Amino acid sequence: MSSANTKKKQFIRPFEGEFGIGQRDITPPIGINNKNWGASSQATATGIHQPLLVTCISIETKSNPLPMVFLSADLGWWKNMEDEAYVRNFILEKTGLEEASLLFCFSHTHAGPNLNRADKDKPGGELIAPYLDTLREICTELIKECLRNKVSGILTWEYGTCNLAKNRDYYEPERNQYFVGYNSSKSADDTLLVGRITDTSGGIMGTIVNYACHPTTLAWDNLKISPDFPGTFKKVMNENTGAPSLFIQGASGDLAPAEQYSGNVALAEKHGRQLAFSALAVLESMSPAGKALIFKETVASGAPLAIWEQESVAANSNVSAEIITIELPLKPWPSIKELKQSINECEDPVLKERLIRKLGVRSSIRDGIKVTVKVWYWQLGDCQIVVQPNEAYTVFQQTLREKFSSTPVVVGNIVNGHIGYLPPKELYDKDMYTVWQTPFDAGAYEVLVQEVLNKMNSKP
Repeated sequence: MSSANTKKKQFIRPFEGEFGIGQRDITPPIGINNKNWGASSQATATGIHQPLLVTCISIETKSNPLPMVFLSADLGWWKNMEDEAYVRNFILEKTGLEEASLLFCFSHTHAGPNLNRADKDKPGGELIAPYLDTLREICTELIKECLRNKVSGILTWEYGTCNLAKNRDYYEPERNQYFVGYNSSKSADDTLLVGRITDTSGGIMGTIVNYACHPTTLAWDNLKISPDFPGTFKKVMNENTGAPSLFIQGASGDLAPAEQYSGNVALAEKHGRQLAFSALAVLESMSPAGKALIFKETVASGAPLAIWEQESVAANSNVSAEIITIELPLKPWPSIKELKQSINECEDPVLKERLIRKLGVRSSIRDGIKVTVKVWYWQLGDCQIVVQPNEAYTVFQQTLREKFSSTPVVVGNIVNGHIGYLPPKELYDKDMYTVWQTPFDAGAYEVLVQEVLNKMNSKP
């Protein structure tokens, strides 16, 4: 038996802080407008599949007394930034949080309520504004509760995989057109990132799961309010860990389940179990809190053996939260006035719905050729967190994780707002939904990723 000259460490340092963790029901009333699909014949919800939840994790450290807060809600997307500001600014004001310190993440379910107060005259639309009032009150009280009930804990990260997500840019050569559906010929990013928060005795207080996959299991044939697969995912995680799980939707612009667009809630539950079992497998693979596998020595046996053992490691408690402002180019879209006129003249219900959504986006970015967007950049010890309001393609998270492969990198879509897709510029000559839906011009994604990399490279 021979000792190694050096101890080669292969681990991510745990993060130590004070955590408050909580969860509340935010299910809207039956009858609220939830027409999220152009193909839907029904405009209002007729039942509830599973409750919609909002999960909160607050984080404080001795080095930074200002709290940082994750909120993750089983909601779809904002149709305009005015409604998003109406909710988030209220939460910031009532809790006293800094803007950089709050991440309000949406799971992106497509079976949730319509969040557009301007749709008050549509069937069930009169319930939207009261629902947003209730939502912001619940989120505010949940944050305050978490800040009051914080306890010491350790956050540990580990990568894994899950094959639920598939590429969804399907090309039909006979029509020379792209469709949004399973593309079996292209591989998909299966990266799963799991954070485990444990108390001083090693018990699990909560988990954070970052995974990229559109929750589009349920579509126009579904008439129930549903969190889609994140609902069952969180249920299974809670049953197996005894603690809430906070879900962060990754860079899923081109990712979705292979089997989707269904009215069968059992399929959504199946997808949720698949993700949960993958996350639970990652949890089982993790070292105990505050420890890591360290190379200790070699042993001469029938084969030359390398011995690794669990050893206590120093925790990191350094944190930072900041906002990166980036100017992105816009397409030469019609003005707000022109879009309103087109909507009034349109008689095709599907086309009219597209124009209405386009008006919501144009109203958010205003008339012009450029728009300033915000990206939230956090550091929690060795972990880097990059989230933004748009729907970036999966290449965004792949690029960041490849450049910073020695540390965990959380990447989030549809956080603190929503505007549109961010496909790579080489796709802009294709007849694709994500290309003609987005207000961003070719090259916008490339500007985003470069500015984010510049920020990440500038940090020690």
